[in-house]
Amino acid sequence: HNSLEVERLQAHGLRTIDHREFSALKGKKVLLRAHGEPPSTYEVARQNDITIVDATCPVVLQLQRKIHKSYQESRINNTQLVIYGKKGHAEVNGLVGQTEGTAIVVEKIEDLDRLDFGRDICLFSQTTKSLDGFRKIVEEIYQRKAKNARFEYHDTICRQVANRMPKLREFAATHDLIFFVSGKKSSNGKMLFEECLKVNANSHLIDNEKEIDPSLLQNVKSIGVCGATSTPKWLMEKIYNHIRTLIKE
Repeated sequence: HNSLEVERLQAHGLRTIDHREFSALKGKKVLLRAHGEPPSTYEVARQNDITIVDATCPVVLQLQRKIHKSYQESRINNTQLVIYGKKGHAEVNGLVGQTEGTAIVVEKIEDLDRLDFGRDICLFSQTTKSLDGFRKIVEEIYQRKAKNARFEYHDTICRQVANRMPKLREFAATHDLIFFVSGKKSSNGKMLFEECLKVNANSHLIDNEKEIDPSLLQNVKSIGVCGATSTPKWLMEKIYNHIRTLIKE
């Protein structure tokens, strides 16, 4: 889901398709990206003799299995399954698919109004969401749930994202100027960039070297380049080298 990496792969012959095109394929080989897919995608592949190359992130796969297991149990004990995540996000769509579309997706505190706090609640999280945001959701549910209602939550946020936050803040705070490299559609990219902004107002989100304003390089002693979990190393290095060229000029 990094647009420049997708373009690089397309130059090597990769063709990107949507679910409508996928459903019309017969006997082809299809790569599933890291976000994961709902069970229906695998069923279509089986019916249409499509060979799946599954590049779903192992952390996401594990989360899908946990949610599916909880869904099976919830049908017996009438528990509400809730996912803290971005509505419509590819990973979230895959997670909701494990519940046959019944899970309730919440993005912010206000979305919790959709829950029945008199019933049991089981909460999961999209892997790339903010740990602080997840904790606020947990705290709010605890405050609002009925005394006799059971509430359990699973911190399913990927530590590859969460653990880099303190180091990212430290990195951003030690430079005069920060260029955060990320695809504009990356959820974890937006979240991590906000962490940079909290400690360094002179942080700028870019997805390629053409977006660098040379005037920003004036009167700064140190420049930092960092990025999202989905930012390819080759792109970081390209931007680093471009900045060095601009400084020399």
